[in-house]
Amino acid sequence: MTTRMSAMTHLFAASVLATSLASMAQAETTVQSCNRSVSFDAPPQRAVSNDVNLTEMMLALGLADRMVGYTGISGWKTLDPVMRAGVAQLPELSAKYPSKEVLIGADADFFFAGWNYGMKVGGAVTPETLSPFDIKVYELTESCIHIGEKPKVSMDDMYNDLLNLGRIFAVEDTAEALVAGYKDELAAFAKTRPEATDPLRVFVYDSGEDTPFTAGKYAMPTALIEAAGGSNIMEDLGKSWATVTWEAVVERNPEVIAIVNYGSVTAEEKRAFMRNNPAFAEIDAVKNDRFVTLEYVEATPGPRNIRAIKTLATSFDAARKDAVSN
Repeated sequence: MTTRMSAMTHLFAASVLATSLASMAQAETTVQSCNRSVSFDAPPQRAVSNDVNLTEMMLALGLADRMVGYTGISGWKTLDPVMRAGVAQLPELSAKYPSKEVLIGADADFFFAGWNYGMKVGGAVTPETLSPFDIKVYELTESCIHIGEKPKVSMDDMYNDLLNLGRIFAVEDTAEALVAGYKDELAAFAKTRPEATDPLRVFVYDSGEDTPFTAGKYAMPTALIEAAGGSNIMEDLGKSWATVTWEAVVERNPEVIAIVNYGSVTAEEKRAFMRNNPAFAEIDAVKNDRFVTLEYVEATPGPRNIRAIKTLATSFDAARKDAVSN
């Protein structure tokens, strides 16, 4: 009898332990964030996102009710009507990068940011400095290049962020449906286009007159351009966003110039600067007036990358057709 009771006790204890472990496994979610594994015992309830594109990812997943605010938009950019409506109930906690005190003061439990998207390497706001205050950080995949090696940028970077946010906030079905929908949309769009031959040479003009700030191998525009049938002339620049020389731009002779529109200098002013500067007169894109504008929220990782690819592709197709007719 004693032996039988002991066996039942052990069996019961083992069952309880197995159930507890199973519950823990179900409750805890772990995702890879750049070079870290980040675990969550439960979905965050007081999240903060930085920048317009990261905030739009949160909105696309229906997470506005899990947020206490956003940061880093009005200091550089403006909200379009879609975004303004999406964050209407949320305060902007900081016009530019938030301080640690801002996030602590908002009682945040989660910060969706990236390197040079709300955080700086060696800065005051990092996953390590926020950890003592129980604020967990998920880092934008595109930005991981600033703290270590990563593959060349691709659309999978953006999809990865949506899927990881889905896991963190326990909205996996929504995230998976979004990503599948984006892929289907791009595949359907590709079928409507003529078959491209050689990729067009494209220069991304972000800002700067003395020296241009542009997108390199690890910045999202390179992925967008390639998905649209082009080639970033600075694809061999082993950086994300960086400054190059105008001489390099002239030498590589882009056929299309993609202007990133944000800040105090408008896209039309950037276009006029290039069209009116004799140094650029022999660039094919300038000679043929082949400019295309991407809004900042389209050129950085986020749901509007899908529209950006369509915009670029339409411009590229027009450029090819124009070249043939001439």
